[in-house]
Amino acid sequence: MSSTSVFPVRATAVRDAKAISDLYALVALDLYRSLLGTDQLPPLGQDKRQAYWREAIEFAEPQVMAAMHGERIVGFVGFDRSRDDGSRQTTGEISDMYVHPDFQGLGVGLSLWHAARQGLHDEGCIDVTLWMQARNATGLRFFELAGFKREPGAEREVQVAGHTLSELRLQRTLI
Repeated sequence: MSSTSVFPVRATAVRDAKAISDLYALVALDLYRSLLGTDQLPPLGQDKRQAYWREAIEFAEPQVMAAMHGERIVGFVGFDRSRDDGSRQTTGEISDMYVHPDFQGLGVGLSLWHAARQGLHDEGCIDVTLWMQARNATGLRFFELAGFKREPGAEREVQVAGHTLSELRLQRTLI
């Protein structure tokens, strides 16, 4: 597979909840291992995680799109209107973007970003934000190359598996 591969992206269906949940767990574990030095996910069992994604997909909160390699889901993105207090109705948010480790750097993230951008535009959004772990260098590099900028002063601390992590908010216009 070359780095110029294009991965088709499709809307997810409830039947995809297990694959989305499993992919989330795989990528999140990789991320937490690098950020926290732990081999444990935050305490949310597989059944609860799968139920979360099933509901998200069923009610489109957030909208979830999947990148495909044949019949296999190799990445997904969740997006909707911004959940941040005081945000405008025309501000969207990317809440999740995960790519299988074997497919990172091959264009999956770019395909997902384009799908989310189009979906948010179709919803009337003109801006988009996302929150990201401050130490996630790969993710930050990807989104900065996609035109996102760090919002000065938009930082928060979150608790993950008993550790405090810093998150940054990034933003960009969609037009």
